[in-house]
Amino acid sequence: MAPPKKRPIKVKVAKPAGPTVTVRQVKSANRKPEVQAATLRGLGLGKLHRTRTLEDTPSVRGMIRAVQHLVVIVEETGK
Repeated sequence: MAPPKKRPIKVKVAKPAGPTVTVRQVKSANRKPEVQAATLRGLGLGKLHRTRTLEDTPSVRGMIRAVQHLVVIVEETGK
């Protein structure tokens, strides 16, 4: 008898309440300093053409500025 199939875990992600910014990764982090790859991971990116909607805070803006040559801002809302 085969073991029962495992169901995928559903994770609810809270949507940001305030202003948001949507960023897309357009260049690879290969051959870039490790700190820039870590910043992309902190933004929730890591592979090309991934898009994330993030809360528009000074810390997120600073992270975007640190890797501005690898990402593009797609949309800003709530300003």
